[in-house]
Amino acid sequence: MQHKRFLTLLSALMVLAMLLAACPAPAAPAPASSGEAAAPAAEATEAPAAEEAAAPVEAASDDVVTIEYWQYNFEARVTAMDQLIEMFEAENPNIKVIHNADIPYAEFRDKIAASVPAGVGPDVATLFYGWQSAWIDAGYLVPLPEDAFPPATIEAEFSPMVSASFVDGTLYTLPTAVRTLALFYNKDLMEAAGLDPESPPTTLDELAEQAVKCTVRDANGDLEIEGFVTDLGAQDHHWFREVLVRQFGGVPYSDDGRTVMYNDDAGLQAWNYLLAFKTELETGDNTLFTDSTNAFVSGQVCFHVDGSFRLGTLAANAPDMNFGVAELPTHNGIQSTFGSYWTHGITKKAAADQARFDASVKFLQFITSAQAGAIWVDIVGELPAQLEAGNNPELAADPKLGAFARGLAYAHATFFADESAQRQAMIDAYDMVVLADEDPAVALDIAAETDQEILDEFFSE
Repeated sequence: MQHKRFLTLLSALMVLAMLLAACPAPAAPAPASSGEAAAPAAEATEAPAAEEAAAPVEAASDDVVTIEYWQYNFEARVTAMDQLIEMFEAENPNIKVIHNADIPYAEFRDKIAASVPAGVGPDVATLFYGWQSAWIDAGYLVPLPEDAFPPATIEAEFSPMVSASFVDGTLYTLPTAVRTLALFYNKDLMEAAGLDPESPPTTLDELAEQAVKCTVRDANGDLEIEGFVTDLGAQDHHWFREVLVRQFGGVPYSDDGRTVMYNDDAGLQAWNYLLAFKTELETGDNTLFTDSTNAFVSGQVCFHVDGSFRLGTLAANAPDMNFGVAELPTHNGIQSTFGSYWTHGITKKAAADQARFDASVKFLQFITSAQAGAIWVDIVGELPAQLEAGNNPELAADPKLGAFARGLAYAHATFFADESAQRQAMIDAYDMVVLADEDPAVALDIAAETDQEILDEFFSE
């Protein structure tokens, strides 16, 4: 059967992931006094790629310490970090920050895996919070020093979802910003379909109905305008687990995060709702226009579930698009959204040198400050992780950011043992149905079984 071939592929991927695991993270050296935070560089400084870095970067002089910060290439993030680095260096002339943001997203984790164990590459690196467990197991990250990042202060001053950065009570990473999901909608396409562009769907039933009305095909039956595109490779795997499953009466995982629960009756109803956009309503195809996100940005999709970070992309690449953002549609009166964040950690390369470690701590303190969060929201569109900046009432009233800000009150952040592998389980289940005509219930059970194996492996260690 088709799903056996999917399981074989997934098993191979899991074995490869386990082979990458290395020794536990080394203890971080005791930091110097934290001092005042400072800020970063307006133009990105070119840095060597991981495979080109033959040795740790040395200080430019006896008085200047050079550290490297790595993130994957995402234009709005690069612009924001360039500004923060410029501010930081102005206030800390004895610290030079090399910003390496030339790495494509698809290659980012491989380059980290090639550099950090060899003692080269970044001193401070960005990572998706769902990767943190794997990065700790592989020995890439060291714990953050408690005197510089007191746990009680983090819990009091940061969004509650940042608790995912603690592992067994130890803080390993800290974000600049957090984000939630919301519903993007193209007002011009809604109007062309005879819908009120100021009244986007507020329930799941309305979303399905309006998506059908927005869908346009040419004389050959080919899609010209997609009403809604189901795309498990984008944000829909989060939308399914943390939103749809809950709205149909279930929960995705047990409270301790150890048991998969989304393949019960409620989960199957949620799964069938998601599948129907492709299998029954035929409102979209995620293979068109590259993927669902690019299709929306290019003006080919009416409704799209995405994160607040997409606002920066739209501002840069589709400045003239007439679009709106609404909170995710409800069902059975239940509101829910998925909360997540990209976070920053200090690597074992920095921990190997006291001066570099101290500089990395000071840099991390600055880029996770309320000031940095306020800058980040303006450029990237993500919400500040610091409550001081995130609780700004102007955010909740903002016509674009408001839907995301309001969602923070009811957001759920999934615990991931391996976000990439757990996401792939959902992608494979979707493909089983739409490409191999597998029974939806069987495909969902296979996804849950694969997910459970990933969790069991993680917790057994």
